[in-house]
Amino acid sequence: MADEDSTPAKRVFPPSYVSSGDVSMDRLAFFHILERLKTQKRTGWVDHKVPSPESISDHMYRMAILAMCTSDATLDVSKCVMMALVHDLAEAQVGDIAPREGIPKAEKQRLEAEAMHNFVHEMLHDSPAAQRIMALWNEYEAQDTQEARFVKDLDRFEMASQAFEYERNHDMRNLQPFFDSSLPFLRHPEVKEWGEDLARERQKAQESAATQDERA
Repeated sequence: MADEDSTPAKRVFPPSYVSSGDVSMDRLAFFHILERLKTQKRTGWVDHKVPSPESISDHMYRMAILAMCTSDATLDVSKCVMMALVHDLAEAQVGDIAPREGIPKAEKQRLEAEAMHNFVHEMLHDSPAAQRIMALWNEYEAQDTQEARFVKDLDRFEMASQAFEYERNHDMRNLQPFFDSSLPFLRHPEVKEWGEDLARERQKAQESAATQDERA
């Protein structure tokens, strides 16, 4: 039996889907694979032993609502909402790959691109819907548009928000890395303001908790 401190077992990826030749059945296969986004827990929270951690789709859903809350009239909000809902779609096939797994960034990108290709070509048969999904995913990955950069900031802000909620709800004290890797990197003025509000809320909560500890 391996020691608890040994290197994690290598991730085994499910086999890629092979088209049955039946457009309707292949489309249903895609609808079913989306369930994995509802049931797979986000790896970072699992690694930090968060009780009942959120799923991948939980994360994407709140990002989509956040996109609707922007007051930035220069953004294509509908595109941002759709982009938020597909930006982690490849994880339905490859899962939420964490840095500690030792998979190089280039390989992670290759695996995710391969998953998206599988969805678009084998399952959705290059339909207009498939092409729209792929275009949104590619735009997010490229980070060349203001919508893609905005959604990336939502990705960071949503993670920080969730980290604060886990701190508050479960009295967790080991989630600082999630703030360090998100809030300092916000670029969109409005999302940056949201991040500053969140940081102030967290500071007040920490001060309150410290006061309670002193009184205990």
